[in-house]
Amino acid sequence: MTNAWGSRRDERITFQRSIDARIIGIDGTWSRPCQVADISQSGAKLIVDQAIGGLNLKEFFLVLATTGRVWRRCELTRINGDELGVRFLKTEPAKQSGTRTRSNGSPR
Repeated sequence: MTNAWGSRRDERITFQRSIDARIIGIDGTWSRPCQVADISQSGAKLIVDQAIGGLNLKEFFLVLATTGRVWRRCELTRINGDELGVRFLKTEPAKQSGTRTRSNGSPR
């Protein structure tokens, strides 16, 4: 846990009314409802409704849509009571073996 609440790098959007979301363990063994209080390109401030003690919060998913189709992989950066600060982790594109590209960058 490294950053103070005021030391954010990217511009944040603060919601007048927090957005309902859900955090889910990387292994899928736990989930909790939460609200997104603010968000930026690199992270967010979440408010949790239920106890989080004993959960592995080092890395987890933040699900932003009830269909599960909008999500971000997160790393916990700080905790202050019921507020969690998270940093979004970037996923590397999957490498396809045996695929060659043309000089214009498109696959053959």
